[in-house]
Amino acid sequence: MAAGRRWGLARVTGRSMLPTLEPGDRLLVRYGVEPAPGDVVLARFPDGTLAVKRISYAAETVAGTLGWYLLSDNPEEGVDSRHRGALAAESVLAVVRGRVWPRPTMSVRPHSRR
Repeated sequence: MAAGRRWGLARVTGRSMLPTLEPGDRLLVRYGVEPAPGDVVLARFPDGTLAVKRISYAAETVAGTLGWYLLSDNPEEGVDSRHRGALAAESVLAVVRGRVWPRPTMSVRPHSRR
């Protein structure tokens, strides 16, 4: 396995990713892979908060570097780039590859937005 491409687990704690993910869901994540728009990712906001969000599009950060604009699937809950701006690319730590508990058959691929 290549350095930096390790697997890990994350736990969903809030309601910001409903209906895709629910509080308490355990996620299999892959570190060190390039994310793409539509991916659900594990990211660290500048205040240190870890969050599971969906990449919407590539965007320039306040510092002028390339980053990602992250959104919640449930816009009524949680904090995302609408509140904090685009995150630096290095702040996206891992890409979610699937749910391992309690419903391991879910998909985290992009869904239709209205």
